[in-house]
Amino acid sequence: MKKLAIIDDFEHAALSMADWSALQRDVSITVFHDHIADEDALVERLRPFDAIAIMRERTPFPRSLLESLPNLELLITSGMRNLSIDLDTAERRGVAVCGTPILPYPAAEHTWALLLALAKRITADDETVRDGGWGSSVNVGLNGKTLGIVGLGRLGEQVAAVGKAFGMRIAAWSENLTGERCAEVGAELVSKQELFAGSDFVTVHLQLSERTRGLIGARELALMKPTAYLVNTSRGPIVVEDDLIAALREGRIAGAGLDVFDTEPLPPDHALRRLPNTVLTPHQGYVTAENYRLFFTAAVENVGAWLDGRIINSLTPKPAASAAEGER
Repeated sequence: MKKLAIIDDFEHAALSMADWSALQRDVSITVFHDHIADEDALVERLRPFDAIAIMRERTPFPRSLLESLPNLELLITSGMRNLSIDLDTAERRGVAVCGTPILPYPAAEHTWALLLALAKRITADDETVRDGGWGSSVNVGLNGKTLGIVGLGRLGEQVAAVGKAFGMRIAAWSENLTGERCAEVGAELVSKQELFAGSDFVTVHLQLSERTRGLIGARELALMKPTAYLVNTSRGPIVVEDDLIAALREGRIAGAGLDVFDTEPLPPDHALRRLPNTVLTPHQGYVTAENYRLFFTAAVENVGAWLDGRIINSLTPKPAASAAEGER
């Protein structure tokens, strides 16, 4: 009987989101709900398994880890892209890597959840009311404000559409963004400096790459208004975390809504946890029931095909690089 591990099931959702019964005669399934960051401990846990199902980039699979798992034959990731897997090593070792479908809208929805929570003081006022208080400050209206979107790809376009519905001016920038693309979306193409200096809210919608790592740092944050907010639902390292913490701590920007961080899970003693002008969520932008049903149903199908000697939804060899600078 083959052994399948499902790891990083923080929400205890994997087994309830799909029908795994088709595999029960051929596969023994073990679900792990905690996260192991130490690679030696992770190898010890995963060494017995023939197949492993992972959730996005919660646990990276670099060369060193893949080469330490001699029994591994199949690696399944949610989504059809996972930059934290060394696909070259997997292919060289004969490990099949498969993906799953992903819905195109949850991260855009989550962007607006964070933005509205900041502007309307949802988490702060909720805490005030639960503590017996009533009304602690004023919130911010959106109509007539400028929404600056960094990366006007699929997700950026969805965020822009909602901004327009609120009566906001939409400004956009990314390195290869064109005026024609902005016109399609109803956005105004601006320079990077103009976007950060002129926006009341800045949202980030780029893939993490060497080009985008550290793209937003002290210089960009210094351009922002003291009344402006930053929202990042893409990847933590796109924003220089120490620079953002300094800007928030010193009140140089009004606040930040963050779903992604340099280290995930966020360490318990992390400085961001202690800043009052933040709204923090634990990388929930894709964590919807609809997405999870897609992920885990496809995972069952991937394992079933593998048992039959077929590989479906393959990520090896690596897919061609995305055009237009990695916008999401």
